[in-house]
Amino acid sequence: MSERVRVAVLAGGPSAEHEVSLQSAQAVLDALPRDLYEPVAVIIDRQGRWSVEPRRGLADVVFPVLHGPFGEDGVLQGYLEALGIPYVGCGVLASAVGMDKVAMRRALLAEDIPLTPSVWFTGHEWRAGTDPGALVKSLEWPMYVKPANMGSSIGISRVTCLEELRAGVELALSYDRVVIVEQGVVARELICGVLGGHDTPQASVPGELIVPGDWLDYEAKYLSPAEIATIPAVLPDQVADEVRELSLRAFRAIGGYGLARVDFLYEEGTGRLYVLEINTMPGFTARSVYARAWAASGIAYPELLRRLIDLALARSGS
Repeated sequence: MSERVRVAVLAGGPSAEHEVSLQSAQAVLDALPRDLYEPVAVIIDRQGRWSVEPRRGLADVVFPVLHGPFGEDGVLQGYLEALGIPYVGCGVLASAVGMDKVAMRRALLAEDIPLTPSVWFTGHEWRAGTDPGALVKSLEWPMYVKPANMGSSIGISRVTCLEELRAGVELALSYDRVVIVEQGVVARELICGVLGGHDTPQASVPGELIVPGDWLDYEAKYLSPAEIATIPAVLPDQVADEVRELSLRAFRAIGGYGLARVDFLYEEGTGRLYVLEINTMPGFTARSVYARAWAASGIAYPELLRRLIDLALARSGS
């Protein structure tokens, strides 16, 4: 191709993951090979206003490095589909299902993918006078309370009693109208990257998150200078193979395309693996475990970006 491909890198957005998105997008902008691509930064502020630097014409392809609602939930993907502009990553349906933890669990359970027990309810059901304990009676302490549509560990609480449950649910409801409560398990936290189209996706080597306390919160992920992952994870070959297999099955279950990061809980004593969630636009910061997992699998960051852009163009027929 004689001319460079103009890549619009979208960042920011109105979600609570605005700052994480800016970090991810800057890493993408810095790493795009300039002999192949002409990067254009498109910043979306918290009110939804768009600004473009440098001011150029339409992009050949969009790299939406947006996390959470608006950018990762199918809304932006639908907009780009309507405009007929190729874009990196999962389509409308996979993005929406991957973002919504309730819908995601339904899709994974339909494919017999192992999950920890959970319950979900709306803010209306929570405030309707029902005994809080009755809503989670099928679970045991500790539990994890999460907004159904949020990422980067925002709005999540580990709870060990009814008082903590009440506070955790109110926090989660400040981010979303639906709350999911998951059974806590004593387990190692693993990740695996998926890359490719609908037909022949590949899974990376698994990594292991280094959890400093009971769980890896927002500060540990993005603000602490401490190492957050061991990549590759030290695992028996059989377990590593199962992680990769389940990652590809989860990707297929939601109709994934382009990329995803699948998170796991691994009960070392029993050998059980549980899929925790699938992220259709994982972090792309310099510390990104998704990028590091692929680097450990033989695909360096600039090459990873090139493959994702190629996949976007191939899907659109460009």
